Amino acid sequence: MIETGSYKVLVDCGFHQGQDEEKHEGESFLFDPASVDALLLTHAHIDHSGRIPLLVKEGFKGKIFCTFATSELVEILWRDSARLMGEEAEWRTRKNTRKGLPAVEPLYTEKEVEDSIGLRSPIPYDEVIEIIDGLKVRFREAGHILGSSIIEAWISENNGDKPVKVVFSGDLGPFEGVIEKPPTMIEDADFVLIESTYGDRLHKSLEETRTEFEDALKEALKTSAKVLVPTFVVDRAQRVLYEFDRFQKKFPDLKMPKIYLDSPMGIKVTEIYGKYIPLLSNDLKEMFQKGDDPFEPENFQFTRSADESRAINEETSGIILAGSGMCSGGRIMHHLKHNLYKNDTHVMFVGYQAHGTLGRRLVDGAKEIRIAGEDVSVKAQFHTLNGFSAHADRNDLLEWAGNFPKKTRFVVVHGEPKSAQALAMGLNDKGYAAQVPALNDTIDLLTPVEEKAVRMPVISQRIIDRLELSPQDVIQLLAAITHKADEMQRQTIEAKDYTKIMPLLVSAKTLLETAASLGEEAKRSA
Repeated sequence: MIETGSYKVLVDCGFHQGQDEEKHEGESFLFDPASVDALLLTHAHIDHSGRIPLLVKEGFKGKIFCTFATSELVEILWRDSARLMGEEAEWRTRKNTRKGLPAVEPLYTEKEVEDSIGLRSPIPYDEVIEIIDGLKVRFREAGHILGSSIIEAWISENNGDKPVKVVFSGDLGPFEGVIEKPPTMIEDADFVLIESTYGDRLHKSLEETRTEFEDALKEALKTSAKVLVPTFVVDRAQRVLYEFDRFQKKFPDLKMPKIYLDSPMGIKVTEIYGKYIPLLSNDLKEMFQKGDDPFEPENFQFTRSADESRAINEETSGIILAGSGMCSGGRIMHHLKHNLYKNDTHVMFVGYQAHGTLGRRLVDGAKEIRIAGEDVSVKAQFHTLNGFSAHADRNDLLEWAGNFPKKTRFVVVHGEPKSAQALAMGLNDKGYAAQVPALNDTIDLLTPVEEKAVRMPVISQRIIDRLELSPQDVIQLLAAITHKADEMQRQTIEAKDYTKIMPLLVSAKTLLETAASLGEEAKRSA
């Protein structure tokens, strides 16, 4: 929430996902939606946009500013959310009726979706636009999904005051992007709210990811059975279709079964991607210019109707892409139900599986699961491909952040506590002031900050100040050490002169061994 004496403006308004979803279900807003003057939407993903129709239901009447592509994608996602919530409410109501309990109402319906659609106000990339007196914004390409944005905001009480510049990163894409262009580099801000989804992890390189994908697919094709690909319908489905197209061209002698995109929503999204070719990467633009659709590999079929989807079960082989990406609903569920018990079925996970989801249970080795009231034995073979993420990893985030001057203050958001703290420590190491806010924290944009760079990592400073530490602090520090070792392995392994490096590494190893032995002693004494 951006708040001045003159206006209130929200940046994004999304759902919780994974294990936190039920905990926050039905949660009220901590503010009056009718008091909000406008909303800035970074991109269409449901964890950024999913509660906007609820905001409208509870009184919001301002404009929703986003890019043109986001405006189209979000309509599809909102309609799907309303449909799923309506079906869930009906199912729960039937259960409640048998128990004499009251009916369950969905969070919002198609009506609120229609009202929200009417409030959209799409704007182009790279233009400074005054959306309210005292607030100018510019949307820049974020490289995450089609239409995703970094938002530059110049904030003041009114036009006569000197503005404070705040940059909202939204979700940033990787620099080695495949579908979209890389994120825009921005070089000036007073404050930056930076996402930290992968603030403590590195992705595999594009070459490593493709090798892993090719090896897994070759292994799956040996059985000539079903290959199931649970996939998110925005960006991930399009990326995987493109990778299948590349695979076919690279290995033309390998026989491939029919490929299905079994998702009406995924089909609509793919068509939108084809409308916004100038926003895609150079490789994809060149393919389109040559008349080669990167999202339509050979022997490919869109599956629109439920009858067409069920008919796939009669086929002995096929590659099936279907939502949802975490196996928490959608058409992938009946494909899993009909195929997980078979030894020759292969399941390729191409996205993150949040804790608490069916996808995560399968990745963690569940031997039996329950789908639509039926117990299903799990005998399929699984491939977890982690390199397809549309998010920047730790190195990408720090590289993007490194373009700002040292006076810039970072607010680390949108990440699990461990990844957010790890990124904040990395920013501290680079000389930036960085904080990880808690829910309901207020940051005064006009409070002066010392010019002296903050270089001391957060946890190290706590140790020096002899403050009370928690187990989470130890976990975060160990994670930071691990990631620093990963960075060194990538960056210095080719160095010719190790004489300066080795003594320090030996000392670090000795210190870690000493810490480990102390930990063992403490464990035994406890």
